[in-house]
Amino acid sequence: MSRTSQVQLFLLVLILGFLAGPRVMLALQGDEVPLDTIARATELASVEGAVSATSSPEKEISTIVVPVSPFERVTLEAKSVYVWDIKEHRVLYAKNERAQLPLASVTKMMMALVAVDLLPADKHVTITPDDLREDGDTGLLAGESWTLAKLLDFTLVTSSNDGASAIASVAGASLLREATTTDPFANKKMFIERMNAKAKAIGLEDTTFSNESGLDLNSVTGGAYGTARDMGMLFEYIFRKHPALFTPTTYAKIDLRSEDDIVHHVANTNAGVATVSGIIGSKTGYTDLAGGNLVVVVDIGIDHPIVVAVLGSTRTGRFLDVEHLIDAAVESVTTPAL
Repeated sequence: MSRTSQVQLFLLVLILGFLAGPRVMLALQGDEVPLDTIARATELASVEGAVSATSSPEKEISTIVVPVSPFERVTLEAKSVYVWDIKEHRVLYAKNERAQLPLASVTKMMMALVAVDLLPADKHVTITPDDLREDGDTGLLAGESWTLAKLLDFTLVTSSNDGASAIASVAGASLLREATTTDPFANKKMFIERMNAKAKAIGLEDTTFSNESGLDLNSVTGGAYGTARDMGMLFEYIFRKHPALFTPTTYAKIDLRSEDDIVHHVANTNAGVATVSGIIGSKTGYTDLAGGNLVVVVDIGIDHPIVVAVLGSTRTGRFLDVEHLIDAAVESVTTPAL
């Protein structure tokens, strides 16, 4: 072996000696170092180096904790959900938010919005026998007269199909060249066309109406279809442009007097409205096809309104769905990001 090779080998064994300790250093006692000694020393250094690495506290692997969104811990019955932060203009949570589903009586919020566009608040609306043929009895009487404002309050709180029919007929008549209520079907058709036009005008891309109430047309076709995302946008629009429409829907019970001096004791179809802190507005919906729907606007802080839209839940599950989603929304906006 040349002198240069001996020097190189010496340096290699010296380095291995630092790794494996005195066992390798013994190899330096001879002038020549056998190759099998170097191999054993290298193997020993690798094994002992591995043991040292696993036992060294300085090389322990840290566990990274990834925070879980509060919405991921929520169990929902709804098929479609949209939680929209009105203040921050951002989506807090969404699930199948563009699925087009039957709206049921959530439809009545668009009915109310179009009605106030067409008629003054003090316009008189009379309940007709044709109106009372609609499904459901909420206590309205044939021939009973109301101002539009009070009948809207009654209709939205009780989800009255009779009230919606009367309003659509009178408001639709105002769209005809010869204002008349003698043909309620023609009047309603005009009104429903205006509802669909309004939906397009405010950006509800996947919403269509076939009637003013949202009642199922038959066993396979709903009276209106829309998405949770669209309902979030609709309710934000009403919150900004016509917030008075929401006011009566914040009460569990309300007394309303018609122009015939008949007092109606009205219970809200939103059974959970009394327990929702910061409620600004709400509308329920339920049919066989739609299942349970519920859309609410709620203030979750100081001037921090959000919309929670739930479609395709169950009759009772919709209230729990909204309750859990509100709790998750509060946590998501009040807990600092890690």
